[in-house]
Parts: sequence; structure tokens; C-alpha cells
Amino acid sequence: MGQVIDLAQRREAAQRRTRTREPQRAQLFFDLACPFSYLAAERVERAFTQVTWTATSAETLQRRSLADDREWADRVRAAAERRAVDLRLPLQWPEHFPREVPAAMRAAAYAAEEGRGGEFVLAAGRLAFAGGFDLDDPEILAEAAAAAGIPLYDCLSAAGDFARDGTAESIGRKLLAAGADRLPVLRVGRSLFWGEQRVGAAAASVRQATPALARRG
Repeated sequence: MGQVIDLAQRREAAQRRTRTREPQRAQLFFDLACPFSYLAAERVERAFTQVTWTATSAETLQRRSLADDREWADRVRAAAERRAVDLRLPLQWPEHFPREVPAAMRAAAYAAEEGRGGEFVLAAGRLAFAGGFDLDDPEILAEAAAAAGIPLYDCLSAAGDFARDGTAESIGRKLLAAGADRLPVLRVGRSLFWGEQRVGAAAASVRQATPALARRG
């Protein structure tokens, strides 16, 4: 007589194995002035159970300023618009794009230190690239701070802390030395994935491999 398979026991054993797996962790390097960071952020937040949000200077990483190269800026606009259509995400350009948003980046770094990086980055990205607002406007920063649940005074104080700029620039140089050439960059374990399309593929592969740990969108 063949062995009887107890499906309930097998299911319970599988659930126990799932519960003992390590949480899926990732580090997302972003720039709030980068439309591709906006297009990737929400998928990364859903795909991993724990994300470290790291403010990074895109200008330092790419070794040039988007604002100083109109032809390049036009190519970035066109590529981001195509990807937004593919992803079915809203995209409305901020009035002053392309322009760095240093105050917002300093505030984002502070929010990450307080464990509210994801909430701040998602709120700021929506305000900038779904609403078309200038993130360095104190009133818009106040909205992002409220959405992230961080004190307004502390947010604005961090936004004016110029010493934070050096950290974002240093991180950009380190990523460049590691071979990355654009944002966003996603670190999963020891692997780096750069460019919005590769970040999406990396996040999707993790969600498929560990569906019980992936966040549902």
C-alpha cells in the first residue's frame, strides 16, 4: 500500500519554512530630482520587507548636470514618459525640471535616519512627478513631512543643513567606483542593480521567489 500524503501537514511544514526565512532586505539609492527614482520607488517598497533609503547625488554619480545639457534632458524626459506609460503611472513634470532639489534631499536623508525614509520619498516623489510641485518649496516640503509623520521643524532644519550635501556626493562617488552610472541603484545582498528597468526586474524576481514575504501592492 502506498504512503498516504497528509496535505495539511505538508502545507503546515511549508508555512513553517516560510516563517523562518530571512526578511528580504534591500538598499535603494535615490535622488528626488530623478524621475526614474520616482518610477521605481513604489515597486521597491512593495517588493521588499525592509528597505534602506539612501539619498544620493545623481549629478555626482553621472559626472554631469542634467540642467546644463538640454539635449540630454530632453532624452531623459522622453524615456521617463515612455516608462510611465508602460508602468501606468502618472507623470507630470515639475515646473523647474531639470533642477536639483538639495533642500528636499537633505530632508529625505533626515527622514531616513528617523526610520521614515520610505514614507518621505514616496510622498515627495508623488508631489514632484505626479503633482508637478517644486520640492524645495517649504510648503511642499511641509506636505511631505506630514505624510511621513516627521516634525515640520526638524524637517526644515535638516533641509537647511548644507553639511548633508557632502554625504550624498560621497555616496554617488562610491557607486560610480562600483560601476554604477545612473540612478536609481538597488543593492540586494552583494549585488548592485542600476537603472530603473533593472531595479524593477530585480524586485520582481524577489517577489516571485518569496511571495509569502513580499508586500502586496
